[in-house]
Amino acid sequence: MAFKDTLLEGLNFNLSEEHLAVKEAARDFAQNELLPGILERDNEQKFDPKLLKRMGELGFMGMMVSPEYGGGGMDTVSYVLAMEELSKVDASASVIVSVNNSLVCYGLEAYGTEEQKQKYLTRLASGEIVGAFCLSEPEAGSDATSQHTTAEDKGDYYLVNGTKNWITNGGISSVCLVIAQTHPELKHKGINCLIVEKGWNGFAVGKKEDKMGIRASDTHSLMFSDVKVPKENRIGADGFGFKFAMSTLNGGRIGIAAQALGIAAGAFELSLKYSQERKAFGKPIFEHQAIQFKLAEMATKIEAARLLVYKAARLKDEGKDYVEAAAMAKLFASDVAMWATTEAVQIHGGYGYVKEYHVERMMRDAKITQIYEGTSEIQKLVIARELIR
Repeated sequence: MAFKDTLLEGLNFNLSEEHLAVKEAARDFAQNELLPGILERDNEQKFDPKLLKRMGELGFMGMMVSPEYGGGGMDTVSYVLAMEELSKVDASASVIVSVNNSLVCYGLEAYGTEEQKQKYLTRLASGEIVGAFCLSEPEAGSDATSQHTTAEDKGDYYLVNGTKNWITNGGISSVCLVIAQTHPELKHKGINCLIVEKGWNGFAVGKKEDKMGIRASDTHSLMFSDVKVPKENRIGADGFGFKFAMSTLNGGRIGIAAQALGIAAGAFELSLKYSQERKAFGKPIFEHQAIQFKLAEMATKIEAARLLVYKAARLKDEGKDYVEAAAMAKLFASDVAMWATTEAVQIHGGYGYVKEYHVERMMRDAKITQIYEGTSEIQKLVIARELIR
């Protein structure tokens, strides 16, 4: 079997002036507005609502949404550039942006009705409200086909019952895309995706999860008890929910790959700077070959991850099959993030183990990129499936 080298044809990694402007805007916001107070947000496990509002004002919450629906109309490359810069400083902020863009806004624009777009997408894209994507359950994380949340067809509405776990934006979201089983006998072909609004009777938000990393990110369990959801809030035809979830997750993996890339790159930048300032044995530690080799390997792996992320984004923008590329990007970038942040702590020595130097937080943040929106093991399954397809 020949390697699919055709995927490399016509790919151009040169960034336009528009791309560079987006990258610079995201970097300025991250360095000047996200960085101050980041230690407090991590300790207190709270994201500042003012920063959330600013991300909406700057256009980060609906970057790829058509201007017709209040979005920026940008391409995927612009999105991953912004995700990388935000993640260099604050992965809790970037995951809010990722979920709202990749999973919620994308899914609504690609598969929603015009009425759904006018009612929900315009407000989500502007950052007026925040969305959540509700797939994982206590017994259905990687196995998305095993949905215990039910959406019973009652004629002109669905009656939703069940629990969703580990929901990013769960406490701050106004709109949730809920994946639920309507026809158990049809298995994954009987699953639907429903738009559920916060505040409807029977919709309850569980306690905030006390997480190892991305601690300022809002993560909750959501409970549904006889929640009435109008039929017009179903996305796509009856039974389309599983395909909807898989399609949106494919794009979501590009966003998380960019997040992982940003975490790794942020840790590298801090390590390079520290190595030039910290002295040991009478000279900056950068002049010691052991540190040089660590930084050289970090830079090389990060650049490789960056090319994989850019490739996946380009393929998506060009309307080509990007499933394998997105899975490869997420698998590799998340592994690089975990490895590079660990090396960053090592380079910083004892200082790396304390919070004020940031790299210990980055190491904690990096781990989740190997888990959510498809674990690394799931990415390997996706890649293997694509190889023999």
